[in-house]
Amino acid sequence: MSVGEQASGTVDDARTLRVQQLFVAHQNVVRAFVLALLPDFAAADDLVQEVFLVVTRKSASFQEGTNFVAWACTIARLKVLEWRRLRQGQPQLLSEEVIEALAANVPETAIGRERSRALRRCLERLAPRAMEMVRLRYSAGLAPQEIARRLGWRQGAVNVALSKARAFLRKCVERALRFSEG
Repeated sequence: MSVGEQASGTVDDARTLRVQQLFVAHQNVVRAFVLALLPDFAAADDLVQEVFLVVTRKSASFQEGTNFVAWACTIARLKVLEWRRLRQGQPQLLSEEVIEALAANVPETAIGRERSRALRRCLERLAPRAMEMVRLRYSAGLAPQEIARRLGWRQGAVNVALSKARAFLRKCVERALRFSEG
């Protein structure tokens, strides 16, 4: 190995170490982000470990001075989607479409642990019929028209019920977060 190769290896090793340190410093944010997209604690923990491995492997592509959390959460989102594709046919709480929408709306600092906890608590508070519609829409990935057919409702009624369920969840989460801050 030449002196140039040794110096390059040292630079790459130092960069990888810095990226790993950033990951460790922000792993709770990355874990909260994964949990918000995949409310399965064991699977989330496994995926966070996989994200760490990818972050390590791709450390040379991280541009220092940019938002590390946003970069790591992008990798996490792709890992969640990959995990879901590998488990097709098993019941899922959220569809890929919803994961993409949630990930697109995540601020650069990512979703906090409290927000994901609040969402889970609020989901439990939905009325049984609303929970069933949310499950059919976001877990099974059914269109409102199909949900209406299955439930014997009109599509307009399903759209209204889903809209009300989303509004309830949004207000419930906001209220829970305000309460936890105060």
